[in-house]
Order: sequence, then structure tokens, then C-alpha cells
Amino acid sequence: MDLELKDKVAVVGGASKGLGRACAEVLAEEGARVVVCSRTQADLDRTAKEIREATGTDVLALAGDLDNHQTIRDLIAAATSRFGRLDILVNNSGGPPLARALSATEEQWATALQRSLLFFARMSREAIPHMKRQGGGRIINILAATVYQPIPNLALSGVTRLGVVAFAKSLADEVGRDGILVNNVCPGSILTDRMRSNVAARAKELGVSLEQGLADRAAETAVGRIGEPRELAHLVAFLASGKSSYITGTTMLRASAWRSPGARPGSEPPEPAANRPRAGQRGRSRGGDETPRPARW
Repeated sequence: MDLELKDKVAVVGGASKGLGRACAEVLAEEGARVVVCSRTQADLDRTAKEIREATGTDVLALAGDLDNHQTIRDLIAAATSRFGRLDILVNNSGGPPLARALSATEEQWATALQRSLLFFARMSREAIPHMKRQGGGRIINILAATVYQPIPNLALSGVTRLGVVAFAKSLADEVGRDGILVNNVCPGSILTDRMRSNVAARAKELGVSLEQGLADRAAETAVGRIGEPRELAHLVAFLASGKSSYITGTTMLRASAWRSPGARPGSEPPEPAANRPRAGQRGRSRGGDETPRPARW
């Protein structure tokens, strides 16, 4: 299927590794010209070089801190100056600080709001005038599964990402008749450095190894495994394409991180090791139930 991305211009944030890099790679493979941005110049230059060599596509690399509004202005200006247009915006940023709802500090809240809420509004605000002038565009926000389910240590992610959902739905209504479509994608259990870090922190709390934590996380998914970044990137490429012309204002969870309560009998994977009481321990009592509460990853 032709996704109609040949010679389109895409800006991808956080593109030196992980989900951002996968999105940039897949868009380039489909023929789009790509502008990649992240904090570290050396990593970004290496990524841009590898994408160019693999796809033959023009890739512009611009290093900068996307928490800074001026960096965003400079990024969009450089992209449109180099290529003369902007068709696709993949809003992907670093995650907010790991914190619980009660213990998050003022500094952590401030960082989370800049990085995981205002970033999306600023990127869209700078890009949309260019998209309007050319008659349309696509904005895809990379969020998190915390939109659907609280995850330990990720309270700030849930709060800010839900704010982006509300923002994106309002924006979709405002710019839809200009041919600009706005959608959110929420990675479930996708193997990135960020996910490894989150699982490592949770595994330490529960007293299990990182390997066991990753196995338990996989056991909680609907498909019984952890996904790869390119599996998310293929969805992003579809939403960026001409084939998604009647989809806007949506929020999509890519491979649910939690099995449905209605999963058929006999299909249940083994109980995660972190959920089972250790020798000498009793499960937490809830109304006489001695079964331990499931540990969410």
C-alpha cells in the first residue's frame, strides 16, 4: 500500500534513539524527508547518517533541548527554510521525572509540565501556520499508556499526558477544516531505554531482577510479549499518511499493557513472580482475601 509520503517533510522530536528514531526511520523508508531533533549532537548525527545511508533520504539533524521554547521555534524555522514546507509533526519528547503523586516535588512538577504538556502545545503552535498555508498536515503526539492506567512512579506522566489528550481533541476540532489532522498514540509495553529504566526502578522496589521485571511486564500484555519501537512507528506512519484522511482527535493505545479482565479461561499466562508472596510472607489482606494484590508494571 502506498502511504503517499514520498517527498513529504516530517519533523520528529526525540529522534536520536527509541521511539523517535524508529518513527524517523519508517517515515524515511516511505520516502519522506525527515528533520530529527534531540539533545545530544553526536547521537543525533549518527542517527541521521544511518538513516541517510539506509534510505537515501534527505535528513536534517538539529540538536537542542526541546524543553526550551526557543529551540522549538528554531527547529520549525530551520525545517521550513531547508525544505520549504512542513507536512508531518511527530511530537515526541523525553518522559517526565519518575515520581509518585504524593511525593513529587515542585521542581519535578515544573519539569513535567514543560516537557510533557507545554512541549506539545508549543510544537503544534509553531507548525500549524505552515501547514495551513499549504492546505493541510498531520500532527501525531506520542504519549504513554498512563493515559489509560496508572503505573507506579509515573503519576506525572499520567497527569500531563491526559492534559495533552484534552489539548489534542480541542486542536483537532479547531484545525480539521484546514486539512490538519491531530491524533495521539500511546505506547504500551514497547522496549526502549525509558521503559527499561521504569521497569528497573519498579523491580528494585519489588526486590526482583530487571530480567524478571521485563518477563512479568510481558506477561501482563494482551499479546504476551514486549513490543519493538518499529511496531509503534508503523502506526505513526499510517497516521501521517494520506490513507488516514478521516481520522482525527483520536487516542490509540498500541498493544495494551494489561490483559482484559475478560480473557478466556486457560489463556492466562503464569502469575508474575513479583505478585507471588515470598517464603514466610502472607499476602495483603482485603476483607479476608489473603491473595496478594497484583503488582502493576
